[in-house]
Amino acid sequence: MSDKELSQKAREALKFIRNNVMHFGKVPSVRKLMDALDYKSPRSAMLLLEELESGGFLKKKTDGTLQFIKDLREGIVARTISLPLIGSVSCGAPMLAEENVEAMIPVSVSMVKPGSKYFLLRANGDSMNKAGINDGDLLLVKQQSSADPGQKVVALIDDDATVKEYHPQGDFVMLKPKSTNPTHQPIILTDDFHIQGVVVSVLPKF
Repeated sequence: MSDKELSQKAREALKFIRNNVMHFGKVPSVRKLMDALDYKSPRSAMLLLEELESGGFLKKKTDGTLQFIKDLREGIVARTISLPLIGSVSCGAPMLAEENVEAMIPVSVSMVKPGSKYFLLRANGDSMNKAGINDGDLLLVKQQSSADPGQKVVALIDDDATVKEYHPQGDFVMLKPKSTNPTHQPIILTDDFHIQGVVVSVLPKF
C-alpha cells in the first residue's frame, strides 16, 4: 500500500509513531496513540495500527511488539534507503538481530556509499560529547570489522556496544572517550572485543 491510500488519521498516526521511535526507541502504546489523536476509545487506535500494519508501514516482531519499517513519502525529493535503527544490544545476540532493531529509518542515498552496509545507532551518555556526539543523537555507522587509528568506532565489549575513538598500541588497543565528564576513562583491550563499524555521521537529536 502507498501512503496516498492511507486515511488522514492513519497518516497522522504514522507521523506520531515515527517521532516516538526517533525519540524513545519504540512504537508508542495504544493508549499513548489514542491520547495523541484525541480518541475516546483504544479500539480506534488499534484499528489505525492494524491499517498501518496491513499497509506495510508497521511489522509485528516475534515478541509481539510492532516495528516501524516504512515512512510517508510526502515531500521527499531525494532518493532514500531504509537503514535499521539499533537500540540496546541484547546479551549474547548479534547486534543486528531483529530484537535490537527499533525501526527502519529512511536516509538519503547521498549519505552512503554503494556496496557498503550501514546502520543507525542511538548514542547513550556523554562519553563522546567533546567529539560532537551527545546523548540521544543518531549515529550513521558503516558496518565493518576494522578501523584506522583515530576513527570513532562502535565496539562490542561483553555484549555491550560502546562508541569510542580507536587507538591501536602494539599488542593492545585503547578505546578513548572524548568527554567533558572526567569519570569516563580509556578502555584497554587486547583481542577480546569486536569492531562493529565506524561512525561516519552524527545526526543531532531534534
